[in-house]
Amino acid sequence: MSKGKSIFTIALIVICTVVFGIMDVTGFGKNGAGSAKEINLGLDLAGGVSITYQAVGEETPSDQDMEDTINKLTQRVEGYSTEAQVYKEGSDRITIEIPGVYDANSILQELGRPGTLYFLRQYASDGTPNYSVIGYDENGNPLYELNHTLDEIQADGKVVLVGTDVKDAQAGAINNNMGNSEIVVHLTFTDEGSAKFREATREAYAKSETIAIYYDGNFVSVPRVNSEITEGSAQITGMKDFETAEKIASTIRIGGLSVELEELRSNVVGAQLGQEAIKTSLIAGLVGFIVVVIFMLVIYYVLGLTSAIALALYGVLEIMLINGFGITLTLPGIAGIILSIGMAVDANVIIFARLREELRTGKTVESSIKVAYSKALSAILDGNITTLIAAAVLWIMGSGSIKGFAQTLALGICLSMFTAVVITKLLLRSMVGMGITNPKFYGVAKEPKKIDFLGKRRIYFAVSSAIIILGLVMMFFVNSNIGDRGHSLNFSLEFLGGTQTNVPFDKDYSLEELNDLMVSDIEAIVGDSNVSTTKIQGSNEVIFKTKTLNAQQREAMSEYFEANYGVNKELIKAESISSTISKEAQRETIIAVVVACVCMLIYIWFRFKDIRFGASSVLALTHDVLVTLAFYAFAYVSVGSTFVACMLTIVGYSINATIVIFDRIRENLKEAGPKTELKDIVNDSISATLSRSIFTSLTTFIMVVALYIFGVSSVKEFALPLMVGIICGTYSSIFLAGAMWFVFRQKFVKKED
Repeated sequence: MSKGKSIFTIALIVICTVVFGIMDVTGFGKNGAGSAKEINLGLDLAGGVSITYQAVGEETPSDQDMEDTINKLTQRVEGYSTEAQVYKEGSDRITIEIPGVYDANSILQELGRPGTLYFLRQYASDGTPNYSVIGYDENGNPLYELNHTLDEIQADGKVVLVGTDVKDAQAGAINNNMGNSEIVVHLTFTDEGSAKFREATREAYAKSETIAIYYDGNFVSVPRVNSEITEGSAQITGMKDFETAEKIASTIRIGGLSVELEELRSNVVGAQLGQEAIKTSLIAGLVGFIVVVIFMLVIYYVLGLTSAIALALYGVLEIMLINGFGITLTLPGIAGIILSIGMAVDANVIIFARLREELRTGKTVESSIKVAYSKALSAILDGNITTLIAAAVLWIMGSGSIKGFAQTLALGICLSMFTAVVITKLLLRSMVGMGITNPKFYGVAKEPKKIDFLGKRRIYFAVSSAIIILGLVMMFFVNSNIGDRGHSLNFSLEFLGGTQTNVPFDKDYSLEELNDLMVSDIEAIVGDSNVSTTKIQGSNEVIFKTKTLNAQQREAMSEYFEANYGVNKELIKAESISSTISKEAQRETIIAVVVACVCMLIYIWFRFKDIRFGASSVLALTHDVLVTLAFYAFAYVSVGSTFVACMLTIVGYSINATIVIFDRIRENLKEAGPKTELKDIVNDSISATLSRSIFTSLTTFIMVVALYIFGVSSVKEFALPLMVGIICGTYSSIFLAGAMWFVFRQKFVKKED
């Protein structure tokens, strides 16, 4: 690359980084569209709409019916935000909290009043129509009305199906008989619903009748039956556009709830954490970024400069794409972005380590860059693709905040690969083109000191096993029997539910005032540090969410507010609330994580042509998760929504480090002579990648420490176990993964071995 072209390339990348950064701040046009402040924020950062429904009927619905209803509502409101929360309040109420939305009326109109959905036969037993056309709308679509009441139609046996017989409804497109694309609504029925629908459509088809879908006093659709439906699924055709199909599909889904609900109240609630959380997290990100850049410059010289530019571009692009893809950002999400800056260094360090090794052999800088990228590419791709597979599984199978976490993770992985493989390479070639070709500006690797990592493998295995066993003992035998604990882990409101106390004050307190004046006192009253405060906008009412309170604690809280803030005790309302992470969501998350680990195992098996590499990787990941879990048990750190994100971050981080070592083992196996000891190959591979493992861990650790120092309490609860996980992941990659593969290689010998 010529000198002029090199200067132009570097200038272009720097200018693009600056311009993108300015656009992140100011946005596009006069309205500032696309700026960072336009990013969808979660309920904890921006507030949103809170809607409470109450079950309709003389009998209180069963816990199972309420759980089913919550699960279906959760699926429905995820269309607004993956961070929306749905939980039970009292015995017969359900609250929905949707972040980033402030028009409760529009949500209510679109969401509708969850109730019973009916599929109605066209004619009654006496031959009279159950419904008929009364006119046409402005688009020429027929308008219908009932000729009999619903009770009469039900008594006549002409209700084909009800909403609970429908398993799912989705808008989609098919190719019709003419070969043209047609928008439809796909219906899937339960086993019982399939049997009912098969019989009903057989009769309706024979008589050329319609079957109406009726919900909440309105006709959703009145399709004519064109054939007997025998496969347990059907399609509604004749949609004018996809939006119409989606609206009908969502109405059918919401109409399939187990419990009929009506709106009890709706409010616009303020942010749970406020601007202070965003401010401190941004400060943490800036400080961490500066420290990481300084570290890279000190250790890697010119290489560090190129990584700093690439990291800056990575950061501004990530903010821009989060906005572009409409990802909802919560406080853990901000922490995840800041953390990803540290993890993005990983690919650069792998390349830089390889480059310095090549310089040690006497190659020129230009030649070393080519060879380094060639040798490092497989490790970078394998490590990132493995984590990307996990993110894809969690995105598809997960729900709620797990889906949001997976989106952010996938975006970070793709961007980090782009900046490392494309941008950093361009910058390095440009540096050479500008005449910076002296190896001393890049650093020449010293011959790695050979360490016998495998010689003490039994000690490493024993130490790890002891920590894991002690953690399990602490969880199931100690914590569960300590009076003020009673649980294996310190589960927060998200997992256990608790008590919601609505307090109407006579003045408007800011969120900062509430946290400074009251939260510590409330924590002392309830004996728990997990107290959440939410303001209801347009009023002086504040919602305090705490662990489940007994009658004495509820009374103590009421007396506290009356004595200190003049609140009328009679106006204070306290209700039990369920967990915001339902049992179904917990089960889905566990299944998703297991499937992700299996997929990672299969990929590593495929890439390394040896299942022992995959088994060792998964065992190392399991070790990291269990040791971090042991820390949660010993320190009794709060286990909330960030717990899952923390564990998944550790898994994604650890697998990268392990694959880098395995990639070097695979390479050295191919180059080794017939008399080379397997033990020496493993030890040499770990030794050669040791600096990479330590430096990457250190840069990531710096970012997390910055989060812990500057972050609010909920961020500290995320950062502290993450620091433990980073140390643990580094330890397992260096001391355990290779050793476990070595043991498997000896115990389970393949023919070609």
